[in-house]
Amino acid sequence: MDLVFCRSNRCYVFCANKRDNGVASFPFITRVGINRCFGKVSSDTTFGLHRAQPSATMIYLSGLVVFLLVLTAEARVGNSSESKFCFETEQCLLFDLICETDQYEVRHYDSVKWVTTEESSIFMEIAAMRAFRRLYKYITGTNEKEKKIEMTAPVLMKMQEGDRRFWEPAVYTMSFLLPAEHQKNPPKPTDDKVYIQKMPAMKVYVQSYGGWMSGMSDKNQAYSLSSALDLAGAKYKSDFHYAAGYNSPMTLFNRHNEVWYVVVDEPECSSSEELNLSLFS
Repeated sequence: MDLVFCRSNRCYVFCANKRDNGVASFPFITRVGINRCFGKVSSDTTFGLHRAQPSATMIYLSGLVVFLLVLTAEARVGNSSESKFCFETEQCLLFDLICETDQYEVRHYDSVKWVTTEESSIFMEIAAMRAFRRLYKYITGTNEKEKKIEMTAPVLMKMQEGDRRFWEPAVYTMSFLLPAEHQKNPPKPTDDKVYIQKMPAMKVYVQSYGGWMSGMSDKNQAYSLSSALDLAGAKYKSDFHYAAGYNSPMTLFNRHNEVWYVVVDEPECSSSEELNLSLFS
């Protein structure tokens, strides 16, 4: 008997192995993106049972469902081998790919904890340098347990948008992702400018780019992504975006950066070119 359990845009498939005597052995689990299982499915919990087998297999179901509920409640921070572009740290923020167009991706991220600080400056580069130094002290032992914490990726910077005179400082919020082993009970910061933040689960529009992240490059990429979203008729939170960096400052080649806008309502997965062509068809 295969049990398919879907929740929070993911499917978990239990495949019960069978011995020669017909008694089911302990099942194994696979997990795939929900849209790859059934196409577009609502976020409500869905159960599907296929190929009903003798009742011996049912012994496992109650325990398995409980185990699945625990899995879905855990933050998706995992091995970097699961990512194509996050390879400099052992652990990375994992996601489910909902859809992809020629201009952007739509991803689902689970709720995870970050260590966060804020810094004001006219220039993003200065704010980033100060904020990074503060957070780096936290992961190298400036916390209540004097615990050293492994670096993860990405480093996230929340960028406020809106009209601002060039001489007016902006507030930049930088966050380090906490490793899986510190997600439940991270050490408390001793610096009052540093705090633990739990971000809610979210869907985001993502556009990737290479090279070095700077205030200008981030602004250009954010404009490129927002323009594509506007042409596609997508709804998103336009008062801020996230800048995500995956590389050490020492990395010279194959750098990977991203711009994220948070999805509002249902994501739009048609590219602006497809929509423009449909208007004339």
